[in-house]
Amino acid sequence: MVSKHALRTSWSARILPPNAATGKQTATIGRRSKSGRHISSSRNGLDDELGSAASSKEFLSYHVYIPPTPDNQLPVDPDASPDLDPSISARVEEQYVSNSLFTGGFNSVTRAQLMNKVIDSETTHPQMAGAKGSSCATHGCGAKVMSDERGNDILPCECDYKICRDCFVQGLKTNATCPGCNEPYKAKEKNESSVNGNQDPPASPQPSLPTTPAGMSRMERRLSRVKSMNCSMSLTRSKTEIFDHNRWLFETKGTYGYGNAIWPKHNDDDIEAGQPAELVTKPWRPLTRILKIPAAVLSPYRVLIFIRMAVLGFFLAWRIKHKNPDAIWLWGMSVVCEIWFAFSWLLDQLPKLSPINRATDLLVLKEKFESPSPANPAGKSDLPGIDVFVSTADPEKEPPLVTANTILSILAADYPVEKLACYVSDDGGALLTFEAMAEAASFANIWVPFCRKHGIEPRNPDSYFNLKRDPYKNKVRSDFVKDRRRLKREYEEFKVRINGLSDSIRRRSDAYHAREEISAMKRQREAAAYADDPKESVKIQKATWMADGTHWPGPWIDSAPAHSRGDHAGIIQVMLKSPSDEPLLGSKDETKSFDLSEIDIRLPLLVYVSREKRPGYDHNKKAGAMNALVRASAVMSNGPFILNLDCDHYVYNSQALREGMCFMMDGGGDHICYVQFPQRFEGIDPSDRYANHNTVFFDVNMRALDGLQGPVYVGTGCLFRRLALYGFDPPREDPRGSCFSACFRRKKKSNSTFAEETRALRMTDEDDEDSMMNLSTFPKKFGNSNILLDSIPVAEFQGRPLADHPAVKNGRPPGALVAPRDLLDASTVAEAISVISCWYEDKTEWGQRVGWIYGSVTEDVVTGYRMHNRGWRSVYCVTKRDAFRGTAPINLTDRLHQVLRWATGSVEIFFSRNNALVSSTRLNFLQRIAYLNVGIYPFTSIFLIVYCFLPALSLFSGQFIVQTLNVTFLAYLLVITVTLCLLAVLEIKWSGIELEEWWRNEQFWLIGGTSAHFAAVLQGLLKVMAGIEISFTLTSKSAGDEEDDDYAELYAVKWTSLMIPPVTIMMVNLIGIAVGVSRTIYSPAPQWSKLVGGVFFSSWVLAHLYPFAKGLMGRRGRTPTIVFVWSGLIAITISLLWVAINPPAGNSQIGGSFTFP
Repeated sequence: MVSKHALRTSWSARILPPNAATGKQTATIGRRSKSGRHISSSRNGLDDELGSAASSKEFLSYHVYIPPTPDNQLPVDPDASPDLDPSISARVEEQYVSNSLFTGGFNSVTRAQLMNKVIDSETTHPQMAGAKGSSCATHGCGAKVMSDERGNDILPCECDYKICRDCFVQGLKTNATCPGCNEPYKAKEKNESSVNGNQDPPASPQPSLPTTPAGMSRMERRLSRVKSMNCSMSLTRSKTEIFDHNRWLFETKGTYGYGNAIWPKHNDDDIEAGQPAELVTKPWRPLTRILKIPAAVLSPYRVLIFIRMAVLGFFLAWRIKHKNPDAIWLWGMSVVCEIWFAFSWLLDQLPKLSPINRATDLLVLKEKFESPSPANPAGKSDLPGIDVFVSTADPEKEPPLVTANTILSILAADYPVEKLACYVSDDGGALLTFEAMAEAASFANIWVPFCRKHGIEPRNPDSYFNLKRDPYKNKVRSDFVKDRRRLKREYEEFKVRINGLSDSIRRRSDAYHAREEISAMKRQREAAAYADDPKESVKIQKATWMADGTHWPGPWIDSAPAHSRGDHAGIIQVMLKSPSDEPLLGSKDETKSFDLSEIDIRLPLLVYVSREKRPGYDHNKKAGAMNALVRASAVMSNGPFILNLDCDHYVYNSQALREGMCFMMDGGGDHICYVQFPQRFEGIDPSDRYANHNTVFFDVNMRALDGLQGPVYVGTGCLFRRLALYGFDPPREDPRGSCFSACFRRKKKSNSTFAEETRALRMTDEDDEDSMMNLSTFPKKFGNSNILLDSIPVAEFQGRPLADHPAVKNGRPPGALVAPRDLLDASTVAEAISVISCWYEDKTEWGQRVGWIYGSVTEDVVTGYRMHNRGWRSVYCVTKRDAFRGTAPINLTDRLHQVLRWATGSVEIFFSRNNALVSSTRLNFLQRIAYLNVGIYPFTSIFLIVYCFLPALSLFSGQFIVQTLNVTFLAYLLVITVTLCLLAVLEIKWSGIELEEWWRNEQFWLIGGTSAHFAAVLQGLLKVMAGIEISFTLTSKSAGDEEDDDYAELYAVKWTSLMIPPVTIMMVNLIGIAVGVSRTIYSPAPQWSKLVGGVFFSSWVLAHLYPFAKGLMGRRGRTPTIVFVWSGLIAITISLLWVAINPPAGNSQIGGSFTFP
């Protein structure tokens, strides 16, 4: 025990009585100077007491810990009942939130509609909205009684009177007496039995929520929890529920009394001064490592690139000097195209000079964040929270069953349940999607524990039950076969319910509508009995009804004012409320023989969100929906990291989130803005006719960019740092060593209450490199939501890497994130409704600098570019088992429209301020070239189309791009071709792709370049010059009509104008070959060299267009008539036009004297 004298003369902390006016508890920190004078160094007076920079250096890294010991108890609300458990009110409020549908928006009141049932089927999981429970015993009420995480009734009084939330709150406001015993509420003793007296106690004790001082804001509560290392969660009590002082002293290594403080010891000889001894001596293991490409592969690859660059330079110089006077027009067009192709190849090849591979160590991650330590004695998870975003817009093109399977795979992911939250953005606001998500939440009650019990992979039920391999391989539990059989039957029933939701909603709405009409007619007849004039028949708007018998606040099946796709209120429904922070073991279901007695049955937080839409507002498509989720999640859960997935991309590797977190939590991870995972697809035809896998981009280009500043953001499968999405700059390195000063230089005193927590928040421009972010400007940038603004420094702190070694800069202390989350209350969800309203972004920087960037159909590339332009880095995470898998359009028309949208976005980028030519100096040079290529590659289509017509024109005219096929030209052509093939072989070697995949990519490069890319350039020019807006078609995720064929869509031919240029090129080249061969054979002086050159290049074009021609043929001769009509008309027109322009020599008559034999 430390003496009082030591407390007075050494570092000390004295707790003052609570402030009478505010009720807050304050702490005054002081130290004794060398001269013997006592100096106050509390946070309130630190800036006032310390004026010089020299003296302030002593206080840059101090931490004060005041754990809740028996001598230090936080005050409770004086208005609350002294005998009432403080956790009951919070749980009551959370139960109310999870059972209510919140709506609101522009010029409307935010309402919370209590939902007795969310879906027609029964819901049993206690976390789910509308879960079955007891009824309130208050006369005339009948509402549901509050329940805990196991579904047991929460009874606030020892008399076991069942009461709902509303009656309980009303009673507290009136006389604070229990209606059952007419006495003040008195909570049960902890050792009493449960509600009915015969139920088993929980497997693990649930700690009550810590009380918070009155008047403390939500942000203050969060900061007080994340900054406290030795908080109440790390304290243990004896079996008699009496505080164990000795054990507390041992576990916390603290000084008993008023508190303890750890100060850095200033020692000039010790570089690591101020760090605890165990951090200096403990061996540090990295979470990730870089696997470099072998030099035997990478060195020749780089040499070949420079050799080909030199050869191309000499070849183009030779081509310019040696003109073809016989066909100067042919020579000129070919030279211009070849110069552009060389420039385009250079833009694509230079960023590939430094490819790398990366690997993670999940065992080290578990050891650092989920193992017992002095800062985390209980071994609770110290990982930061992750908010997963799933976006959907149209239930017809994006089937609800696909989205539901994605949700189930997320809920079953191998990540701490209490740190995971899933938000579903339904931008169409369809009741069908809403009820499908509710059905998925209900099915997760058995699917998620089944996955945890048997280690199921993948955790998408549809993909799992359709696996071609043996499902019983490596399964050792004796009850696996029985459990799997039951789950498969349950899933089949689940699919039937999902598929029948559309008809069920329509039948339900018709029934309610008929009832409303009957009631209206009855009222009309009653009114007519007292009136002389007969009234017209009553017309009632046909509404869409929910399962609880109320109107759906979103779009109706039959559109009505304030209930259409572009005009409806904002909707938030907590489908699954936040889980408890302790594992919740299940029980053995004797009726269905499903033993979960050893399995954690908790489910992550699941929230349905449909942002408000009103006429006259630009809702900015997917980017606007994602920004609405960013704000809503910041208010409700505020995970420092965000994972966004398309509705058809599910979690294929349950540990993918941990793999991504290894990069974020590793040394230097605070400079990483996002971790991009490769996109992998299912349902692609075995030959991958249209290069749907896109392996060259994901396995070659993205790995190469990873060696620079990082891969580009591709729209899905990306783990973001929330702070980077907010538009802040990465932390800056500073040799002075402070984790806060590493972010910027301190130029002036800050009077902000949370100045220390916000010093890492910088949002500077090029002309103001060292300016600190002023908190007063936050409302202008992020809006006027105080909860949202308060959450920003919290997210920044929680997203820092673990400071488990002196070399880790800008880190957080171990054990800082073991405290549980705050329970949701009605005011928080109401604030979330406010931030998703259509007017919230007005006069803010959302979409301009903050969040997903607006103004482009490819908002993903622009968003990633803005982050890299501010100096952030990104990482490419390729896991051994695919992290995520999705679907891709295998139909030719759908594939071309998808490529058209991507290319259109690139053209928009080129003509916008996001062009890499005007980027900042923080962007790596080769990274700048890569982004420049993103905006330029669609323009290659202009030169590509011209070059594809040149062989046919050469055959028609009897000329060639060179005057003669001499040795020099053939040598250049051979070297250029051989180096290209060798580069392809080496790329295949270091990237792991196959030769067939590389060739498919080359084929579709020409198909897309002559169709979708050219149309994108035209659309982009129309938008820039004429202001014509571009609209895109949502990619369909639905399956084909032929259920017996998985690839039925591959053979479906849907005519589109994008097919006209490739069809024309094919027909012209075929006719050109025929004309050239005939002319050469029957010519008195045949020029075989020119024929061979023209036929070779025409064959090169036709070989690349072969998949396109095969797609037009359809299946079993089902080629559309329009294909033959267009082909014939184009071929005849071009042939007649050419003969008319250039008739045979010696004959001016159209058609000449040339005849076939």
